[in-house]
Amino acid sequence: MKKLFILLTFASLSYLSNQAQQLKTPAPSPPQYVKQDFGLSSIELSYSRPSVKGRQIFGDLVPYGKVWRTGANAATTITFGDDVKIDGKKIPAGKYGLLTIPGQEEWTIIFSKQLDVTNPADYKQDQDVLRVTAKAGELPFSVETFIILFNSMTSNTCDMELIWDKTDVTVPIETDIDANIMAQIDNAMNKDNRPYFGAAMYYLDNGKDLNKALEWFNKATEQNPKAFFMFYQKARCEAKLGKKQDAIATAQKGIALAKEANNNDYVALNEKLIASLK
Repeated sequence: MKKLFILLTFASLSYLSNQAQQLKTPAPSPPQYVKQDFGLSSIELSYSRPSVKGRQIFGDLVPYGKVWRTGANAATTITFGDDVKIDGKKIPAGKYGLLTIPGQEEWTIIFSKQLDVTNPADYKQDQDVLRVTAKAGELPFSVETFIILFNSMTSNTCDMELIWDKTDVTVPIETDIDANIMAQIDNAMNKDNRPYFGAAMYYLDNGKDLNKALEWFNKATEQNPKAFFMFYQKARCEAKLGKKQDAIATAQKGIALAKEANNNDYVALNEKLIASLK
């Protein structure tokens, strides 16, 4: 009888173990992995997303003045593909633990060499790579699930936003791409296959020498006489240089080419440009 009881107990435990291994349920704080193109590389983020679930969040579930792993479950990490500046302070390319110390009006944002902090007791301040502060804004509504996103994107700046419940914390990030791109342009212009259009666009959109940009637009349109989009950008350049009549003539050429290509978007863009010059 004793042997039978042992066998039945073992069988029951084995069954329950197999059932547990087969059972899959949704994670209460699902992980999210973000890869955002930024500058000439990217920013990668790994974190978990807890929800409010009727609880008081900041100042209670997440205490003020104490280190928070900035999410749930596993440690939160962020990887910069290039050197960046945060609050004007340089942080080298690499992977970092992203930790925070929430406050009622201001947060401390920590980029740490530690990549595995899930318990505040494990955090070591001497492993900090960078600390910055950011104001805590109040939202007029509640966001149920914690989210970190990248917003207000430009070619070399973006905002990292940490949003949960009624709190929104914005951390500005910037990277210096100009020196790298200028070096690429200088190098490319010494080769046979020269990227005239790309170089001209960079000069046009980033406040560089517009006369040089126009020279390159001229070469680009000579090589691509049917490229209606190039003529529009050339007209923009001429307009910025104050060459209104030249810009109008180029835009009219762009309209004709865009109509040939059945591209109404560029017809409209050129028409708006011409109207702004009259």
